[in-house]
Amino acid sequence: MSEVAVHGLVDRDGRLIEAGGPLDELNTRAGGALGQPFAVPQVAVLAHLAQRLGVTVSRHVLAADGPDEVELWVRAEPQDQGVKLAISGWRIKAPWTPPVDAARRERDLLLRDADWSWETDATLHLTAIGVEAASQGIDPNGLLGQPLDALMTPRPDAQGTMPMFAVLLAHGPFDDQPATIRATGASVMLSARPRLDTAGKFAGYVGAARAVTATPAPADFDPEALTEAFGERLQRALRQPLGRIIANADSINAQTDGPIRQDYVDYAADIASAGRHLMALVEDLVDLQAIERPDFMAAAEPIDLADIGRRAAGLLSVRASERGVRVDRPQDDDSAPATGEFKRVLQILVNLIGNAVRYSPDGGMVWVRTHRDRHAAVIIVADQGKGIAAEDQERIFEKFERVDPSEPGGSGLGLYIARRLARAMGGDLTVDSAPGEGARFMLSLPAAAA
Repeated sequence: MSEVAVHGLVDRDGRLIEAGGPLDELNTRAGGALGQPFAVPQVAVLAHLAQRLGVTVSRHVLAADGPDEVELWVRAEPQDQGVKLAISGWRIKAPWTPPVDAARRERDLLLRDADWSWETDATLHLTAIGVEAASQGIDPNGLLGQPLDALMTPRPDAQGTMPMFAVLLAHGPFDDQPATIRATGASVMLSARPRLDTAGKFAGYVGAARAVTATPAPADFDPEALTEAFGERLQRALRQPLGRIIANADSINAQTDGPIRQDYVDYAADIASAGRHLMALVEDLVDLQAIERPDFMAAAEPIDLADIGRRAAGLLSVRASERGVRVDRPQDDDSAPATGEFKRVLQILVNLIGNAVRYSPDGGMVWVRTHRDRHAAVIIVADQGKGIAAEDQERIFEKFERVDPSEPGGSGLGLYIARRLARAMGGDLTVDSAPGEGARFMLSLPAAAA
């Protein structure tokens, strides 16, 4: 088509009021008409953005035009009566379709130089291991259905970091990540590509393993010290900058330095929320490193589960009120003496009540109750959520497990860490639930004399 710009006008209500011939035709083919809401979404979004920000926006877009796509250069300029459009380019581009065997070619390329292959499902449980792995002391059949970390443990790279952790959580591709095979101690380099289901959601990994000759460890090599150093390095590298990001974003959101535009306030709130999510992930990984050490122990202190339950509910009161969820905490005169470590029990209950608030319907109720069961003191966190099927009730306590990964939530480490902590204090963490009937999480600890 001609390079001459085609003009149009979108009013403040998003209706296309004026349109040059090609723009009018494109809008008509998209199901619209003059005087009606603009029907070309890619251009309508730019018009809305220019009006909302009050600035001229220019951008290259691809818009659907029947079976084809049309490339456009759109300039959207806000005016008193709406947004003036100037559109040029107008090049027809046939939509790209991937070759039928694209996924197979990528897989073949990945596995070409591999010693053996592996695959997982969306929950990172092993679904296949190449028979070639048996020649390296690995039992392929015995590992099927086990979590990926039952097969291998990631190792630090040359810079002392473990990027594979973050990649696995983000479901991204990775190449040549160092790892150690648990069964044999052999060193391997792992590469993988994510698989997608028909809806485009993450469905697991197809991976390759390549054996490497391990460099002999020095005589004073201490793997536990290395793991501890990694945890300290993770905190230093991420906690401080994340803390600054969150604090600055909260300051902007609160408009402490004076009023600013509402869209910037909203952006700051989103940044603070994302920062808190990353901070929680860092804290989970540091806790994971701590509780999996063979010498990990929890303190045995006299505590009151009812008092800690009230404190945990108080810490989550703002989050609950934002959701319209009421937390019915233990009464002030309730007492449940137990033995455990105060800060670890508070950590468990904040996790349980936070989950209950997250999965409760708007306007729902969360109950926190205590009682004594023989030689144990028990605190219960119950919600009105959608419940957990019987077959999922043990799985949610495993590492990186979540019942529905598509729902907003944490890293899948919270319940795993909570149960490990409960058992380290001589107690346990269990769940009683059914679909549609909410969930009751029960933390039991050794009872203490009242």
